[in-house]
Parts: sequence; C-alpha cells; structure tokens
Amino acid sequence: MRRLFTAALAGLAMSTLAGLAHAEVKTINGAGATFPYPVYAKWAEAYYKATGIKLNYQSIGSGGGVKQIKAKTVDFGASDAPLKPEELKKHGLFQWPQIMGGVVPVVNIRGLKSGQLKLSREVLAGIYLGTIRTWNDPKIAALNPGLKLPSRKITVVHRSDGSGTTFIFTNYLAKISPVWKEKVGFGKAVSWPTGIGGKGNEGVASYVKRIPGGIGYVEFAYALQNKLTTVLLENHDGKYVAPTAETFQAAAANADWARAEGYYLILTDQPGEKSWPITGASFILVHKVAEKPERTKAVLKFFDWAFKNGSEMALKLHYVPMPENVVKMVEEKWASEIKDTSGNPVWPAQ
Repeated sequence: MRRLFTAALAGLAMSTLAGLAHAEVKTINGAGATFPYPVYAKWAEAYYKATGIKLNYQSIGSGGGVKQIKAKTVDFGASDAPLKPEELKKHGLFQWPQIMGGVVPVVNIRGLKSGQLKLSREVLAGIYLGTIRTWNDPKIAALNPGLKLPSRKITVVHRSDGSGTTFIFTNYLAKISPVWKEKVGFGKAVSWPTGIGGKGNEGVASYVKRIPGGIGYVEFAYALQNKLTTVLLENHDGKYVAPTAETFQAAAANADWARAEGYYLILTDQPGEKSWPITGASFILVHKVAEKPERTKAVLKFFDWAFKNGSEMALKLHYVPMPENVVKMVEEKWASEIKDTSGNPVWPAQ
C-alpha cells in the first residue's frame, strides 16, 4: 500500500511539474518567410517588454517554414505563399494572413535615385527573362526620356532558397507575361532563365548593393534598411506608381478574404490607379489539432497582441495591417478550428 501511495505521489508530482511546464511558455519558436521578418522582429521586441515572453523566429524562407511546421519542429510556420486548401487539409494545418506588404524591384545604377526609373510590365519581364540585357536598351530608354542610362550589363539577382517573396514576384510575372508563364511559371522556387541567387531578402539586398548594374526584388523594408534604389512600376491600370504604404493599401483594398477558402488569396496585379502591382500577404501556419495546446495558445496570444497593438509599428515599416473585419473573422476561426487533442478549443485564451 505504501509503495502504491509513493508511486501515486510521484505521479502527482510529475503531473504537476508537467502542468507548470505547459503553463510557463517563455519562448515561442517560429520559422519561415523573410518578407515579414522586420515587422515580426519589431513586434517581438515590444511583446517581450510587455510580457516577458520571447519570440525566437528563424528567417529562413517560406519553404523552410512550411517544412518545419509540417515536421512539428516549431510552434508556427510563416509563408508568403499561401498553402492551397487541399494541402492544408492533407497536413492538418490552419493558416491566416497576418500582415500585407509590397515586393519591390531594386537597382544599382550610379547616380540614379529612387523614383526616377520607370519599368513597364513588358520591360520587367524582359529583364528577368534575359532578353533585355543592358540598361540603355531602347525599350528602357523609350520609357525614360532625358534619363542618362549606362550601357552597363544588367545583372539579375533572384532568390536561391525556397521563398514566398519569389512566389509573389513570379506570380506577378506569370500574370503580366505569357512567355514567362509558359517558360518559367511561378512558385517558391523556379528555374531562372538568367541571373545569380542570394539567400533570403537579406542576400538579394546585399548582392544588389554590391553589384553595379544589379537588379533584384525584396520586401520594401529591406530596400529601406539597405538604402537601395527603388523604381516606378507600371500597374494593372497602366499607371506608374512608387512603392509606399498607400500604394500597398490600395492594392490590398480589393482583397476579398471572406470568400477565400483557407485564406488562399494572391494580391498581385490588382486593379486601381494607385495600386502597387506586386503586393502580397504573409501567412501564419499552425496545426489544427494542437498536441501542445499551451504552446499553440502562446502563438495565438502573440499574434492577437500584434493585431491589436502592432499596426503603428507595421505602418512605420511600410507594411499594411490587416483590416479589423478580417482580424475578427480570423480570430473567430481560431476559436472554431484550432483544438487540443481532446477536441477542446485552444482559443480564446483564458
């Protein structure tokens, strides 16, 4: 009897310790997209000051983030390429849009300032197809009368890793160029017709900064942080627009998240005179059945806090916060679709 009692006490102690371990989530682990990294880092800093809970986020690219959440090695994954409903179902995942922003072409042309160079849809596709090879090509010169363009070779820079930023950028190219759609297509990784690869938004920004005549594509915050030269792009309505929070918001305004199954929605080439043509959302992925509900709850608490407190920080970095009606819709889905192994809802957090 005494042995049974001792065993029971030991079991109770282990159960109590396990409960305490579950209750005290001090670090949230996530991995994925480099596109939202600047704003996630800013949110993480502020959240730690407010709560004492850290966010450990590996900025490894969307492809890596999707792999890690599928493998259950992180608490959440992040991807700029939304997973299709059938893939979400297959892997038991739930995704939602957390933030929106713009992918921007950046160039390294001596003496050129942001907003001076115009690139049409045809020209941007031609550069990445490798059919337009020098900066003084007649097609570029015709768009930019009076602008002194060098005869320097164009060095195309693209991502070398599986990337949601690449997904957004190549999805746009596939929409505006039948040749690109047929020969290359779109995805987190493609077979590039020309150019050199850099890892992450950081790698692309670094290459463009170092290579005279270079052109690459990065999330706008990386262009700002690295003081890179941005261009004016021709949008869906034939207007040349600069990348700003306002032009990103104009593109995002047409997003119909309510009708998007599994929130699968791509925002490239949206109509509107002020719309930035390469706009996209970044998504968070968690398992619908939470094997470690306290950890999933900690993830949801963080992103709920970001929805409620992070808009100003996002705007300062030129991201577009999700509209309030979308936030409400997303959090209602958290409550109905994310459950523990006993079928109890993980959200709202108590």
